[in-house]
Amino acid sequence: MIEAEGRVKPPHERQQVRKHRSQALLDDFGNRLRTTLEKLSRKSDTAAAIQYALNLWPALLRYCDNGIIEIDNSAAERALRGVAIGRRNYLLAGAEPGSLQQSHK
Repeated sequence: MIEAEGRVKPPHERQQVRKHRSQALLDDFGNRLRTTLEKLSRKSDTAAAIQYALNLWPALLRYCDNGIIEIDNSAAERALRGVAIGRRNYLLAGAEPGSLQQSHK
């Protein structure tokens, strides 16, 4: 919701929206992660995931300080989708139908 509202605004206004609305939510979420981490065994998968998120926390907070940075990488993934599909298609180019299935027997 916050990003949908700010997406149509120029970067400096988007930064202000993020500072006022997203920063508090991220601070609360970060505190919850730290509190939860204290209660978990350091060897658990959940603790490892939380520690991974906290290690990258400064990069996430940078989103609030910059109106140009996107919160997700959807645009980059869309741009690379054609490359990935093309690579798969090129791999099979020239192969006879069914020849890949026969090789696995």
